[in-house]
Amino acid sequence: MPSSKSDTMRGLAVFISDIRNCKSREAEIKRINKELANIRSKFKGDKQLDGYSKKKYVCKLLFIFLLGVDIDFGYMEAVNLLSSIKYTEKQIGYLFISVLIDHSHDLMKLVIQSIKNDLNSGKPIHISLALNCVANVGSPEMAEQLASEVPRILVGSDTMDTVRQNAALCLLRLYRVSTKILPPGEWTTRIVQLLSDKHLGVVTAACSLIYELARENPEDYKACVPLAVSRLSRIATANYGDLQDYTYYFVPAPWLSVKLLRLLQTYPPPDDPAIRARLHECIEAVLNRAMEPPKSKKVQHSNAKNAVIFEAISLIIHYDNDPDQMVRACNQLGTFLSSRETNLRYLALESMCALASSEYSHDAVKKHQSTVIQALKSERDVSVRQRAIDLLYAMCDKTNAIEIVEEMLNYLKTADYSIREEMVLKVAILAERYAVDYTWYVDTILRLIGIAGDYVSEEVWYRVIQITVNRDDVQGYAAKTVFEALQAPACHENMVKVGAYILGEFGNLIAGDGRSSAGTQFELLHSKFHFCSTATRAILLTTYVKFINLFPELKGQIQKVLRSDNQIRNADVELQQRCLEYLRMTNVASSEVLNTVLEVMPPFPERDSSILAKLQKKKSVISNKNLADGKVENSEGVILLNLTLIIALYLVLPDLIARDPVEPAPTSTIDGASSGALLVDVFAEAEPKLPQSSSEVIAQDNSDKFLMKNNGVLYESSVVQIGVKSEFKQGTGVLSIFFGNKTNFQLAAFTSVVECSADLQTECPPINSILEAGAQVQQTISLEAIGDFMETPLLNLSFNMNGGHQRLSLNLPVFLTKFMSPVEMNAENFFMRWKNLSGPAQEAQEVFKAKFPMDKEQSSIKIQGFGFSVLEGIDPNIENFISAGILYTRQGQVGCLMRLEPNLQASMYRLTIRASRDNVSGVLFKLINPHF
Repeated sequence: MPSSKSDTMRGLAVFISDIRNCKSREAEIKRINKELANIRSKFKGDKQLDGYSKKKYVCKLLFIFLLGVDIDFGYMEAVNLLSSIKYTEKQIGYLFISVLIDHSHDLMKLVIQSIKNDLNSGKPIHISLALNCVANVGSPEMAEQLASEVPRILVGSDTMDTVRQNAALCLLRLYRVSTKILPPGEWTTRIVQLLSDKHLGVVTAACSLIYELARENPEDYKACVPLAVSRLSRIATANYGDLQDYTYYFVPAPWLSVKLLRLLQTYPPPDDPAIRARLHECIEAVLNRAMEPPKSKKVQHSNAKNAVIFEAISLIIHYDNDPDQMVRACNQLGTFLSSRETNLRYLALESMCALASSEYSHDAVKKHQSTVIQALKSERDVSVRQRAIDLLYAMCDKTNAIEIVEEMLNYLKTADYSIREEMVLKVAILAERYAVDYTWYVDTILRLIGIAGDYVSEEVWYRVIQITVNRDDVQGYAAKTVFEALQAPACHENMVKVGAYILGEFGNLIAGDGRSSAGTQFELLHSKFHFCSTATRAILLTTYVKFINLFPELKGQIQKVLRSDNQIRNADVELQQRCLEYLRMTNVASSEVLNTVLEVMPPFPERDSSILAKLQKKKSVISNKNLADGKVENSEGVILLNLTLIIALYLVLPDLIARDPVEPAPTSTIDGASSGALLVDVFAEAEPKLPQSSSEVIAQDNSDKFLMKNNGVLYESSVVQIGVKSEFKQGTGVLSIFFGNKTNFQLAAFTSVVECSADLQTECPPINSILEAGAQVQQTISLEAIGDFMETPLLNLSFNMNGGHQRLSLNLPVFLTKFMSPVEMNAENFFMRWKNLSGPAQEAQEVFKAKFPMDKEQSSIKIQGFGFSVLEGIDPNIENFISAGILYTRQGQVGCLMRLEPNLQASMYRLTIRASRDNVSGVLFKLINPHF
């Protein structure tokens, strides 16, 4: 509509100019506060403001809000604008409502009533404004109140085409909020008939709506299939002039074509032969156009054209019933593999993965094996390399398994860390699935461990052991091969585990060779003992006792190891107990008992591959049943001790020990005292050994555990215990520190001083200089955040004890995140502010390997512990976390937004933090990043 002179709102233009001319943030805030005060006075003092003035001031409030300043007034004036008869005033009112008013606001009832009035006004332009507002806000209350209004407008015979477009998209938004607003049967037939509308804009909007409805109720909307095929046929056979208004860079109605093809993927192939033949012609027309030379060199033409092609190929894959079209689709995708556009190569590889699983097109996909291998080696983008690996895995069969596994092993040496774990699983699965000769399988897995030992999960080396135990023809070869692998100078711990188990069971099969005699095997394994973790040492100890049964001549040598101080006095209870029990068993038990207890591991029951289950779990497509079937027992159950050994230990050892008791070796306590008990009670109270000279201790930083909690023990020794209880509210906080004297002596000259940066102000009153034995004293510290600080305050504690002077320094758990408060906002507000915070100093981002299990519930708890809200339903990807908060400091409030994007397949995170004040995001990032 043409604007009058009064609609230019010169005052708004002047205000925006003033803001842009501000030289500093302080000047900008000052000008904003002045304007807010003026607007507030106008709204309160002048009760006769005309519509133009209200519109102008509401526009100013909108602009101020876009600058990141919270607006807490002006809502009623904006609602009043909705009743105006002028389009521009009503437009500004709806804009304010859409941006600033939350669906739970008190004025929402008035807003809904105004929307109803406009929807029933009969004025298309007012109806469109109301529909746009409903689509933007989309509250459950709107869905309930307008459940009949919007469908009526959508299917009304006298409704303008543009209004029907808006109504379709508005109804789609409300349906996503509440599926109950559109029960099947009431509006079904009339909505489906929209696919036959003359206006392609209406058809496009209706197609999006019907696609969503059909996904929830496919049977009720299956009548859309013949209409979608008919519409698609008219588009596919149309010339440039037929759809000139809806042709995009020489491609007729590409976005509608994509929507129609996607809608058809909701249903199986049509039963009607005529419809099926017509659809076949449509797909053929799309594939034929793909082979035509491009009509334009612009990227928009190729993007639109390829969008339709890929969606048609997806429909071909979905139907999986036409061998000729499947092969044609594969050949078309093969041409994209050599494209210069990264996105095309990625999509082609992804689609070919689906084609490789079909019997019709598997051989056609295999023809591109060399191209895919070359892409794996030369592709720059890691996501494309990931898809190349997926495709190699999908196209692998008995004819090319050895070649593909070899190529994947070679690439694994230089592969990105984010994809190594998945590659290891796929190589292990292919080696087992297509192993004709199991010696090749053993060689492959051992080579896999040697190349990527850190990324070889337990399931992989469990599986090679299970197969070796179950196949007599490979046991000797496995023992020989693993013995040779253990001789490498740099031998991974997973190789030690496999070697220990296999040699413990089948080492006798290679002991006849002087190069791998019994003594050589034992010395080779024991040379790795001190470089291994506790779990691996436990496996080695079991192997040693197995060797006593296999090679009786090693009994004395092995018993010497078992009774050594390093084993008997081992700090790990599990290892200590194993050594004692194994030593007692070998001393007392007869050879018949040892043969029974230490007999060869029985064959494992046949089961589905646990490696495949793990890979499917990573892809999030496995059912709970398959997970249960594929589960492998833990190392205690499968690897460390077999069932016979466990039963024997529990049944035989108590009787043996009762007949021939042995005094356990003394175990060192923390204070150096000896104890006759096998296990040390680390929680037992003991009189501390008090130092006689002055000392200064920099205590180990234990404050990080308070990042997400406010109470607990900060430090504890045999002398003092320091507890913390804190409470924070916006920019201030109170920290209560409790000092406890655990000794029977008085602590004199007891002082506590806090040091902190200039960005954190503290008030720390002195405490009593005498801390009596067994007493506790409290010190309360007041805190205020001046600015964004990084360093935590330091607590310096000093006291005299038993004639010696002691000093202790430790970090107090006061972090910048303690002054954060969560904020709730909708998707529009979040992404609008997110885009505004795009300065280099306002953002901190990094992609990193997950340091903890990627549990969604635990991640949500951590985010809330840092003072952020967890905003549900904001990000299209439900796995992502969207969060918002406000940092309160004396220098002003800082809006903080966070996105945490987990990649479950690669066990990686992308963490992005944006803040309205420079450098704040970097400080928050350093605090939050280590905890994911």
